[in-house]
Amino acid sequence: MMKTVGAYEAKTRLAQLLDRVAKGERITITRHGVPVAVLSPAQTANSLTVAESIRELQRFRRKRRLGEIPLRRLIEEGRRY
Repeated sequence: MMKTVGAYEAKTRLAQLLDRVAKGERITITRHGVPVAVLSPAQTANSLTVAESIRELQRFRRKRRLGEIPLRRLIEEGRRY
C-alpha cells in the first residue's frame, strides 16, 4: 500500500520521506486531499541493459506525435537558437 502525505507534511519532513523512498517505498503527496505528486525510487543508470533502453526509447517514441509539423522544420528551428 502506498503511503499518502499532505504537501505541508512533505515539506516539513522531506528528509525522512526521502530516506523511506530510498528504501523502496512510494509516497503520494496530496494538496487538499488531491494527489499531486508521487515520490518513488529513482532508477539507476545501470538498471537497464542496452537492449532494454532501446526498447524503452522505441516505446516512448511510439506514444509521441508531432502532428502536422514536419520533423525537418523542428530541427531547423532548433538550429536558429
